[in-house]
Amino acid sequence: MVSGHILLVDDEVGIVTALRPALRAVGHEVTVASDGTAALASFLLADPDVVLLDLGLPDMDGKQVIRKIRETSSTPIIVISARHQEAEKIAALDEGADDYVDKPFVLGELLARVRSALRRRQHLIEVPEGLDLGHLSIDFGTREVRLRGDLIKLSPKEYNLLRMLADSAGQVVTQKRLLAAGWGRSEADPQYLRVYIGMLRQKLEINPSDPQMILTEPGVGYRLLVPASV
Repeated sequence: MVSGHILLVDDEVGIVTALRPALRAVGHEVTVASDGTAALASFLLADPDVVLLDLGLPDMDGKQVIRKIRETSSTPIIVISARHQEAEKIAALDEGADDYVDKPFVLGELLARVRSALRRRQHLIEVPEGLDLGHLSIDFGTREVRLRGDLIKLSPKEYNLLRMLADSAGQVVTQKRLLAAGWGRSEADPQYLRVYIGMLRQKLEINPSDPQMILTEPGVGYRLLVPASV
């Protein structure tokens, strides 16, 4: 079980009352902040491994908190918010959030996202040489990609897109970030991205029409799924 120190930022008493014991029950240490000012102070003092952040804070928008944290830290940030508009999700992710979970959420799914974020945090600390998901392995040094042991030939753009997804494995990556990785500019036509993601799926998925590895986050971007056993 992967455990860590979680900074929970939410002013809803019911959310805190439910989440704090649930996080502690699976081995996490939890620090709670009820507004943005307290969140930023707690972040500096507690040095958490993951931040769970509501956007609707009483003193500032949660995106401001993300922006301030990203000035100095790459600590994973998972937004938990009742703002379901795609524009809000994209804005938070573009500010530097790693993931976005809608309220009301399923506790098991949120805990899985936290585990994934902690694994990513560990990878950042260790500066990984590659990614091994069991069925899929990527060597960042040689740029070799293997699927179930077989070497897969990817074009430079396909590899760059897969690498960007691998760097945030388990987390959603926005279309803008992927376009910047593949075409050098985030304003490129999203249709290019859809075509190349389709090509990646043709090479990596058992059934490209029903992808189980590279998942679409509608209107937001894509996610490289990390198996629960990894």
